[in-house]
Amino acid sequence: MRKKVVIITGTNSGFGWLTAHSVAALGHQVYATMRDTKGKNADKANTLSQLENVTVLDVTLTNEESVKEAINTILSKETTIDVLVNNAGFSMNGLTESFTTADLQTLFDINVFAPWRLIKQVLPTMRKQSAGLIINVTSGFGRVSFPFATMYSASKFALEGISEGLHYEVRPLGVDVAILQPGAFPTEMAQKNNPASDVSVYEGYSAIAEIPAKMMATLGGLIETNQPNPQDVADAVVKLIGSERGKIPLRTVVDPITGALIEAANQAVEVQYRKGLELFGMGELLY
Repeated sequence: MRKKVVIITGTNSGFGWLTAHSVAALGHQVYATMRDTKGKNADKANTLSQLENVTVLDVTLTNEESVKEAINTILSKETTIDVLVNNAGFSMNGLTESFTTADLQTLFDINVFAPWRLIKQVLPTMRKQSAGLIINVTSGFGRVSFPFATMYSASKFALEGISEGLHYEVRPLGVDVAILQPGAFPTEMAQKNNPASDVSVYEGYSAIAEIPAKMMATLGGLIETNQPNPQDVADAVVKLIGSERGKIPLRTVVDPITGALIEAANQAVEVQYRKGLELFGMGELLY
């Protein structure tokens, strides 16, 4: 298997941390990005840096220049970029009305604009070499929008929308775009509670005030019963990287709890989506 140059974002914990280890272990050259490598993430950065085939880059994904500098650094050393894994993400929950414009800007800057900054930077190289793979990690909540996670879902819907259209545009040019949809896993991000800011609206929702806690308790029980393993997500990334070019599926679900529901929704939409492309004279993009 040819060694590939792989960029993975959000490698200081969770899926990104495991994916960096798993991909590097196969002999690929991994560029692992995270923030604050001299501060709060110093230990994680140092640990990853000790691994063979891993180079840690301090990148602020919400900063255009930081992203450009990182991509230029990689290209100056490798001359190629084969795989981009947009894994970094941010979760914010609460009543939809409790989100301020600033909350939404923060959420979208990390979950939508940051992946796009990277995609925009790597696509010219991938198109030029007629080869490349972009993996965007979304969520089962990127297919359905559940109460109390509405705005998080909206950000993941947006990333799915970018990924789906782009998938068909660049596949004829030799570039694959894949969506990875994890479910609920016991990762650091999932365990952080980042509530929306406008708590003044909560008084008006007293009739459903107990439902969020009930939902979280139920989810906790499902996680305890099903024991979802975050390594499964890293393994899914490895499988996508090793798949034959041009035959990589648009969506991959990794979710032992609600995966069957999300997979059924994906399949139902795909049938109608394909009909839509045919209807608008773009059927050739399906093959």
